[in-house]
Amino acid sequence: MSKKGRLAAFDHVAAGTRLVLAAVPEDRMDWRPHDKSWTLGELASHLANLPNWAVPTLVQSELELSPDAGGPPPRAAFATKGEMLEAFENSTATARIAIENTSDEVLAGPWTLLLDGVPRFTMPKAAVLRTFVFDHMIHHRAQLGVYLRLLDVPVPQTFGPTADFPDM
Repeated sequence: MSKKGRLAAFDHVAAGTRLVLAAVPEDRMDWRPHDKSWTLGELASHLANLPNWAVPTLVQSELELSPDAGGPPPRAAFATKGEMLEAFENSTATARIAIENTSDEVLAGPWTLLLDGVPRFTMPKAAVLRTFVFDHMIHHRAQLGVYLRLLDVPVPQTFGPTADFPDM
């Protein structure tokens, strides 16, 4: 995919994600659909921070997730929906700059995810950007859409009409 295509895809994913995050009811951040599930606030915070993963994907050749190496990137706890949306805007802006400034040659290079020193996978950075960042965002915003539905909050349109917004 060309640089222009990568940026267009990222902007499209970010726009839909922004709509879903904006629909999160601030007064329900502690709600969870199941004991094993993240709370609404935890899931929304994770989603708001996911664009930050673009930078280590593009500037590093590997990421170690073991607790001794600092574990996964920290997930900020947001006290308000406004803080969460501001963090999303900041992480999106930073990710977009990183994507825009990364050459096709760098994107063709390998990237490895390690857990306790053991490679979990190695792929070209372009594939990691698509799956680990873009698709990861799409996955969690879909989960967030289910949370919204269960809370009777209108689910925004991301790829097409929803039951709440059928004519858009």
